[in-house]
Amino acid sequence: MPTTTTTSTKTSSLSPTTSTTTTRRPTAKTLQLLAAIFTIALVAAACGGDDDITNTLPQADCEINQIDGDLAIYNWAEYIDETLLEDFSNEYNTSVTLDVYDSNEAMQPIIAAGNSGYSLIVPSDYMVKILIAGSDIQPLNKSAIPNLSHVSSDFQDLVYDPDGDFSVPYQWGTTGLAVDTAAVGTDFPRSWGLVFDDSIAGQYSGQISLLNDPRETMGAALKYLGYSLNTTSEAELNEATQLVADARSNLAAFNTDSADELLTTGETVIAHGYSGDMFTQFLETDDPSRYVYFVPEEGGTRWIDNMAIPHDAPSPCTAHTFINWLLNAEQGATLSNYNYYGSPNTAALPGLDDELFDFITDPQVAPVDVLESIIDTGDFEVNFSDAFIEAKG
Repeated sequence: MPTTTTTSTKTSSLSPTTSTTTTRRPTAKTLQLLAAIFTIALVAAACGGDDDITNTLPQADCEINQIDGDLAIYNWAEYIDETLLEDFSNEYNTSVTLDVYDSNEAMQPIIAAGNSGYSLIVPSDYMVKILIAGSDIQPLNKSAIPNLSHVSSDFQDLVYDPDGDFSVPYQWGTTGLAVDTAAVGTDFPRSWGLVFDDSIAGQYSGQISLLNDPRETMGAALKYLGYSLNTTSEAELNEATQLVADARSNLAAFNTDSADELLTTGETVIAHGYSGDMFTQFLETDDPSRYVYFVPEEGGTRWIDNMAIPHDAPSPCTAHTFINWLLNAEQGATLSNYNYYGSPNTAALPGLDDELFDFITDPQVAPVDVLESIIDTGDFEVNFSDAFIEAKG
């Protein structure tokens, strides 16, 4: 698949040093949170059947806690507390490097080409299936990951990897819109029309951002038009392409890495973005109540991101050890409390912040009845990439 975005990269080299893990207070609402997460996860598991998996790569021959080299991670921006990486580095006496990307489509060709140097990646649901089909990720040696028992049963039997042979759920969340009520007010339509209806968006011209991601942004336009974000209709996708192209004159940017920061610094007043990114950024402002995140009434994306190991990972056993370590209770809670996304790790649930619970169970943040998962559309995937390039101009 062609690269459709420019990859934004930052690297953090973490050699073994002394560090202290920050521990957050536990929540008293664990059972309620479990119920809310399970409800959403069941929707993920019920998306449909899966094609036969033809990936025949061998498993890595790894033992529990084995380290076979340094760990190079390729992940989304601002998606893991680097204190966790420091702690892992210290505990296992190995160095960790972190590079970031801003879309699945930016990551996939780099991994598929080989010799990337990465031993762990974090692809989204639909991209896992693409990577499996391309033999771009290797099957997991589950005996080296005993903490797989902490993954909720409702985050298993997922459509993109039914047996969990190639991926481990990392975090889940939604994609929608965030607004600055100081500029937009509080009586605004909870609709994608804030971006795609010029009579509304024109009032905020130059102060709106869309994600630099073909499936998410074309999907938003498709949902506004009343279509599935997984359409394989060229006519429907052409309508969405024109809609995004027409919206371009009101945009400040197509931006994924800093959409949340652009909003809270006043450079934009309406931003397309991911639930956890937005709320975490809100909490860093003087008045978090000034900002609102919601999934528009026409619907939006509900996604699960996953950990996977590239086919030619230089340190596959270190990657297995890191996955197992991150599935511990303390590390899992630290991960979610940093990025404010939902956790599929049942051991981590008692350690989630109350604020996180309140956010991810807000009906505007996770309205199950209008959420849709992005799935692999096979040969039609290239149409989304081409459409996005055309729409961006």
